[in-house]
Amino acid sequence: MFDGRICCSGSRRQRHIHCTVRAPAAEAQNIGQRVVSGIVTDANSALLAGATVFLKDLKSKTIRSYTSDAKGRFRFAQVNMAEDHELWAEKDGKKSPTKTVSSWDTRKEFEPS
Repeated sequence: MFDGRICCSGSRRQRHIHCTVRAPAAEAQNIGQRVVSGIVTDANSALLAGATVFLKDLKSKTIRSYTSDAKGRFRFAQVNMAEDHELWAEKDGKKSPTKTVSSWDTRKEFEPS
């Protein structure tokens, strides 16, 4: 679940990245593929375009990336539900805290909160 903040030190203005999403209903099984999607926003809840969102498969160590669109949206399709993943965003050299997408989560459409 990704609700990360990126706090920048060393500058007068701090910048945060948040992800605002709604959680879909759970499915009965966690086999197959899922979609991981959400919205990246700043500390003032403004949509953050151009943030790079990363999704790392913890078993294979492969990392996928997606650049948030003009409305701050990101979307990863065909994410293996049988593996754990880490999700985080980066923008202008700042990184959000990492969130886990667990293989125990049975949702076919995962939207971090």
